[in-house]
This record gives sequence, structure tokens and C-alpha cells, in this order.
Amino acid sequence: MRTPRGPRRNVVVTGAAAGVGRATARAFAARGDRVALLARGRTGLAAAADEVQRAGGEAFVVSVDMADAKAVEDAAQQVVDAFGGIDVWVNDAFAGVFAPFTEITPDEFRRVTEVTYLGYVFGTRAALRHMLPRDSGTIVQVGSALAYRGVPLQSAYCGAKHAIQGFNESLRCELLHTGSKVRTTMVQLPAVNTPQFDWVVDRLPGRARPVAPVYQPEVVARSIVHAAGHPRRREYWVGGSTAATLIANAVVPGLLDRYLARTGYDAQQEEGGHDSGPGNLWSPADGPHGHDHGARGRFDDEAVDTSPQAWVSRNRTRAGAGLLAGGLGAAALATALRRRPRA
Repeated sequence: MRTPRGPRRNVVVTGAAAGVGRATARAFAARGDRVALLARGRTGLAAAADEVQRAGGEAFVVSVDMADAKAVEDAAQQVVDAFGGIDVWVNDAFAGVFAPFTEITPDEFRRVTEVTYLGYVFGTRAALRHMLPRDSGTIVQVGSALAYRGVPLQSAYCGAKHAIQGFNESLRCELLHTGSKVRTTMVQLPAVNTPQFDWVVDRLPGRARPVAPVYQPEVVARSIVHAAGHPRRREYWVGGSTAATLIANAVVPGLLDRYLARTGYDAQQEEGGHDSGPGNLWSPADGPHGHDHGARGRFDDEAVDTSPQAWVSRNRTRAGAGLLAGGLGAAALATALRRRPRA
């Protein structure tokens, strides 16, 4: 059912076939938006489109490899032809390899970089082509705590997320310089319960898993939708673990290096057999007639569906006012108690 929260918008979500992208598409649809779903997997895209329609939105599907700049430009034009314009573009598509750096081939590293980093660059360029002439629109870059803090066993992914961070900051400065009303913002994610851990290239002794605590993708989706409507903030943090990681990395990065060297290997794998094949690196995980993976992964038993930190990040004005009011109230109570006559 539609839950209107402002005017209906034309939204593009990349990586929309599963995981965070899938949950984000549903969240935009719930407010009645038109949602263009971009990804490679046709099975997942069809299921995502059905969810968007049932949530109260209007769906438009484009099967595209985000590493192909020309295909991304063509996809954006298809969306404009169908919807009449693009108000919000969310970059979320990615690929990954769980392995020590020396066990990742040059072609694999290049492919992760092309999808996860250049896919954002190409998506942003396609969005700007249509937003800048109108002097209106918002681009949301879905980032990660790993955009600031590299971890072992994910060197290709961490490198791409760091690159997105630098690219987005540069673009933001350019937009501010020209006085453009087009906005860009970034949402930094924690570990999320998505199907990626069953389809990434995995060369670990155990089965790849997210580092606890794990959050449900809907927690992230709420922050992405909020960021799209409030893009003046340069970035949003989701999850207490993200906040703790970024603060620790800013204060004691060398200590964090040693901590992750000691704990990062075991924290990213669990017992159990797994397929060490190519995953979804070169072709979509669902295949032409494959399985729909949905938004959530296999970690429902431990994943949490709320984040007080994310709420505060989205509502820091109200949270600050509440803290101020609470502080003033406590001060007033303390003053009254001090002034109360003694028996």
C-alpha cells in the first residue's frame, strides 16, 4: 500500500535485483514513486518489479551491466523516455571476491573495480546528463564503512569503495562550485544480511559471512530513501558498528590495523561447505531462468531490523532538540531540588 510522503518521484536503483537494492526499490515504491530497476539478473528483476507494483509504485525494468558505460547511458535514456525524467539515482550495484589479495587474479580485480567503482561513475555520469540541464535531482551513492576502513580478504571491494568516496567528494565540490541544485550524498553501510555471501567469489577455508553485528537490508533502505529526500547532508552513517569503525579509524588507525589483522579472518567466515566458483562476477547469479534471491540472505536469525544510531543520523535535529530539552529539564529539576526547603 502506498504511504505518500511528498510528491511522486522518478527513481533509478542500480543493483535492484537483490539485497540492499531490492529493499531500497520497495521502500521507494511504498511512498508511491516510479522505480526503474537496473541490474543484470532477469529473474530477480522480474520479482523486484512485482514487489514494487504491490508496494504501490510503478516499475520499469532495464537489464544492464553497470560496467558498460554505453549500456548505462542507454538505460538512463530508456528511463527518461518511460518516466519523463530522473529525480533520484541510487548507485548500489557491486561485485566482490573474498580472498587474500595474492589469490585474486588481475582479471577478477579489474572486474570488481569496473562494476563496483566504475559502475558508480558511469551511473552518476548518466544521471547528470539528464539532471544538470534541469538543474534538479539527487544522486545517492551507497557506500560502506569500508569506504574509509579497509579490511583483510576484501581488497578489491575496499579499494572500489574508497575510490567511490574520493570520486563523490570531488564531484560534490564541483557541484557546489557551479552553484548547481543537483545534489549528491553518500550512505555508509554496516554489515548487511544480503544474499551476496552465497554468490561472491569465495576462496576462504570457511564460508563467507558478514562481520557481526548484522543488519537487515530494510534498515539501510530507510536511510537511503531519507538521504534521497535530504541530500544536503554530505553523508549518512547506518548502524552503531559503522559509527564505531569510522571513529576508531580516524583516531587510532594503526591500532585498528592490528585488531583486524588478528580478528578479521575468523570474523568473515564460518564453518560449512561452499561453492568456490565464479559466483556472480561474470554473469548474474540468478541466470536466465534461475532462482530469485530476494533482499535478505541466510542470516535472519542474527540480523536486527532496527538501528537507533541510524534513526539519530536521520533525525539529528530532533534528536539534538530532545537532548537539549532533556538537559534543560534535568537542570531545572536539579535547581528546584536545591531550592526546596529542608524539613
